[in-house]
Amino acid sequence: MAFRKSRKWTPEFMKRAFPIIFILFLIFIAPSISSGQVQTRLRIIQASNVGSGVDPSLRDIHRQLGTLFNFTSYRLLRDENITLSPNRPAIIQAHPGRSIEINLLGYRKDFAELRLKIKRDGEEMLNTQVRLSSGRTVIIGGPKHDEGVVILAISTRF
Repeated sequence: MAFRKSRKWTPEFMKRAFPIIFILFLIFIAPSISSGQVQTRLRIIQASNVGSGVDPSLRDIHRQLGTLFNFTSYRLLRDENITLSPNRPAIIQAHPGRSIEINLLGYRKDFAELRLKIKRDGEEMLNTQVRLSSGRTVIIGGPKHDEGVVILAISTRF
């Protein structure tokens, strides 16, 4: 069957092309939409003015921390790698009585949208939404912790 060269999208052409376009959609686009999983890294950091120094594992975000906060010490408390799926929250027990809930609200080719909640004894202390590009890190100041504060560094890969 020979196709004639036409610049018009005629109904006949569309009838022939639709199955091919649909199959290509299923092969290339649908799997990324249906899987919708986003690799997320959550670092829980204690920042304070007691002592000085930066935990070696925080060197990649030290400059960001310094421009956002005025502390002399940054210590990594926890480093979690999580695979998030839409509307299936991940809950991390951060400290006795404190938890962090991360929920993937949406995901597109160029960004993922996450909701973060920090709870203490079941009561919400923080409820925020962030939009992240793949490979980027967002830093959020959190509640007081011992002689300083908790800072969350969230990054995604997809």
